Amino acid sequence: MKLRGFVFVIVVMVLAGCSTKRDYKNPPWDPEVPVKRAMQWMPISEQAGAAWGVSPRLITAIIAIESGGNPDAVSKSNAVGLMQLKASTSGRDVYRRMGWSGEPTTRELKNPQRNISMGAAYLSILQNGPLAGITDPQVLQYALVVSYANGAGALLRTFAADRKKAVEKINGLDANEFFEYVADNHPAPQAPRYIWKLQRALDAM
Repeated sequence: MKLRGFVFVIVVMVLAGCSTKRDYKNPPWDPEVPVKRAMQWMPISEQAGAAWGVSPRLITAIIAIESGGNPDAVSKSNAVGLMQLKASTSGRDVYRRMGWSGEPTTRELKNPQRNISMGAAYLSILQNGPLAGITDPQVLQYALVVSYANGAGALLRTFAADRKKAVEKINGLDANEFFEYVADNHPAPQAPRYIWKLQRALDAM
C-alpha cells in the first residue's frame, strides 16, 4: 500500500508539472482594454511597420501584450515603454543595426515614437536574421512573438541545434502544430502563452 501510494504521488506530480507547462490560459487575459489602448498608437505603428517591413497589427498586438498601451511602463527586468525593450539587449541590437554605438536611454525608450520604431526594427532583425526562411505568415508571427519575448536562439534550439535544420522543421508545421510543439518543448513555460495572447489580441482588433 505504501509503495502504491508513493507511485500515485509521483504520477500526480508528473502530471501536475505537465499541466502547469501547458496551462497557458492562466491567469486569464482579456485583450479588449489593452488592445484598445494599443490601437491609439496605430498611426505610429503603421509608419514604423512600413519603414521596417513588419506588420503594424503585429506591432499593435505586442504593445497590447507587453505594456497594455502604457508608454511609461517599466518591468522588474528593466524592459521599458510600449514594446518593453531592454536597452542592453534589443536596444543595443537596434543601435548596432543602425550603425550607432552604445544603447538607448530610458527616456528614449519611453518616447512612443522611438519605442515603436525601435521595436519594429528589432522585429525586422529577427524576421530577416535568425527567423529568415520561415514561409508560413502565421507561423512566422508566432515565431516572432516567442523570439521577441524569449530569444530566437531558444526557439530555434527547441527544433534543432542547426538554424537551417530548425527552419526546415518549422516549415513542415502549420500554425496549430507549431503552437503545440512550442507548448510541449520550449524551455520557457510562458512561450505558448505569448502565442495565445498574440492570437487573442489579433482577433480583438
